[in-house]
Parts: sequence; structure tokens; C-alpha cells
Amino acid sequence: MKRQRYSGRNYKKALNISDLECIAKRRLPNFVFEYVYGGSDDEHTLRHNRSVFDRYQFEPRTLTRVGPRNLSTTLFGQQSGLPLVIGPTGFNGMLSQDGDKKLAKAARQYGIPFVLSNVSTTALEDIVTLEGVTTWMQIYFYRDRAFVKSLIERCKKADIEAIVITTDSAIYGNREWDIRNFRRPMKPTIANLLHLMSKPGWMLDVLYPNGLPTFKNLDELLPPGKRSAQGASAIIGQQLDPSLNWEDIAWLRDLWPGKLIIKGILAPEEAEKASQAGVDAIVLSNHGGRQLNHSLSPMDTLADVKARIGNRCHLFVDSGFRRGTDIVKALALGADAVWLGRATLYGLAAGGQEGVEHALGILRSEIDRTVGLLGYSALDELTPECLKPAHPLTL
Repeated sequence: MKRQRYSGRNYKKALNISDLECIAKRRLPNFVFEYVYGGSDDEHTLRHNRSVFDRYQFEPRTLTRVGPRNLSTTLFGQQSGLPLVIGPTGFNGMLSQDGDKKLAKAARQYGIPFVLSNVSTTALEDIVTLEGVTTWMQIYFYRDRAFVKSLIERCKKADIEAIVITTDSAIYGNREWDIRNFRRPMKPTIANLLHLMSKPGWMLDVLYPNGLPTFKNLDELLPPGKRSAQGASAIIGQQLDPSLNWEDIAWLRDLWPGKLIIKGILAPEEAEKASQAGVDAIVLSNHGGRQLNHSLSPMDTLADVKARIGNRCHLFVDSGFRRGTDIVKALALGADAVWLGRATLYGLAAGGQEGVEHALGILRSEIDRTVGLLGYSALDELTPECLKPAHPLTL
């Protein structure tokens, strides 16, 4: 009998993140799914982000008196239930109504931080009112520095703990498969519109009663009449500032008294410089394969970065994580936590808040099982020694 993946729509029957991806694809209009799924150019980086994990194999210990596993960790002095963060992703209201709030509430259920995107469809003030959610805020550097400063002031007023400055998107990536779905910005092709009509459940959830969601944190940046998704998409790209440099980081550090996180670094020497510039954390990232094609994966440089920065600041990673084994490999190489993007978005698209919680539950079970099978009882026992190269080099 031929093997087949789950082909239904019930997120509760998903056994892994790939199953949730398939359910999300069946539920979403093609142009929305492609926005989440696709990468830049010919998607080499997207593929490399998954294949890189095959370079590492585990070397388990089997007689170590393994007890119940402790999967908690400490981030910025606070306990986190898992070594995970729900990372910043934009336009989540297109996956499910109030998508940002659903992601935040799921994060709360598991005691992990949630990072709100600068291009979210929920205002940061509406997220911080959710009791018990640890909220961090991601921002881009726009040409309009007055707007950036106003965002920082809003974060201060809202008692946001940490700001995440994304550095790898100052020049917008070429996402060809996304572009092919549109006649012009936010105007789907006829084929995509016809496909949309086959998704009444999505339309009832997302479009009813107020139509397409809008970007809620960009009102001051966008001119009147251009605040809808259709009007904003082109303007945002034009506002990103490619001249972003270390002086801007210093300017931001002076303005922001809270935790400062830089996301988008890959080079070990740049990570070392960031750790010396007063940042509180670094996220090694290639933006999920959506920016530079043929880019390194964070897993390619993680060990070198850890060797350079030590414990001067927290070290996070994202891009390509779909399995608990992926996460454990990153932790063994020195990451303090893994940031999730598509993994939790597929859960959101498949089942709303409960779908996100199911995705996190899958990953928690996989992490727990992997740590136990390796012969450990706690995350802080993981070291690079539990990994071996899958294909040792011969000289």
C-alpha cells in the first residue's frame, strides 16, 4: 500500500508541521499561501535552510538515567516554558482574522515570547492589552527617521520589553513566485481570483465583515488613502532605507532603554561587533530564504558566532526550523532559543489559535523526545559533543 500523508482538513490530526502546511495550503487562496511559503529568486536559500540540518547527526548516550525532561530556559532573566519564540511575521490577518492576537495567545499558553511585526494587522497597543503575553516589537529602519522615533516612543508607552531591529530587509528581496500571482500590487490574477472563490471558509473568516485587513502600525508613515494593504505594499518597499549602518544602531541604542535585539546577521565578525555595541541579543537569520538567494543558513555560522560572542548577549536563530530535532541541533551548537515563522503560521492558517497551539505542542513533544533519546534530562546538558558531521571531510 502506498504511503500517503494526511489529506484532510482537521488540524488536530496533523502529526507534524508538514501536515499543517498541507492543511494550510488546502484552506488558503493560492496567492495567500504563496506569500507564506515562497522564497526569493529560484529559492536556493529556501531549500538550503532545510537541507542544512542533514549535515549533523546525533550521537546519543543510552545509560544515563534519563528522568522527566526540563524544557524551560531563561530569556532576559525570565523563565520561558520552551526554547522557542514566535518570531515577527507580517500580514497575519490574511491567514486568519486577528491572526496576530491568535499567535500571541498561543505563545502565552506555552509561556514563550511573541514578537509583533512592524507590518502587522494588529496595533501594538492592542497586543500589550492581552494579559500575560510577553510581547516584543519588531521594526524596520525607514527613510523617515521621525517615524522610526515615533514607533520607539509608542513602544516605551506600551511597556514593550524588547525591540527587534531587522537588518536584512533594507533592500526588498525578489520573490518571483509571489509576484507571479498578481497583475499589480495586491491585485491577484484572474486565475487566482477564481481560485479564491473556491475558499468560502477563508473568505468568511478573513474578509467578513470588514474586508482585507490593513497595516495597523504604519498610519503615520502612509499618506491618506494609502493605508489599505493595496496602497501600502508598494510604499513600504520604497520607504526601507538601504543606507542602514552601525551609526543607526547606535542612534537606536541611545533612544531605546529596553532590550535591543538585532535580527538578520549571519557573519561571525558582524555578530561579534553587535555584541560589543550594547545589543542584548542577536538573531542569526536569512529571513526565511525570502531575501538573498544562495545565502548561508544560520546553522552554517552558528557555532562560529557562539565561539566569538560567548555569553555577552543572547544568541537566537531562525530560518527553516520544522522539527524538534532541528531545534535541538541549534541548541546544541549554542543557540539560546529558536524563533519560529512558517511553522506557527501553518498552524494559524490550519486552525487559528488552536492550530498554533497544536504546532507548538508538536514541536514540544519532538524536542522532549529528542532530548530524552540523546540521554539528557535538561536543555543545558546539550553541547556540540552530541552532534557529529553527517559526512566527515577527508583530507
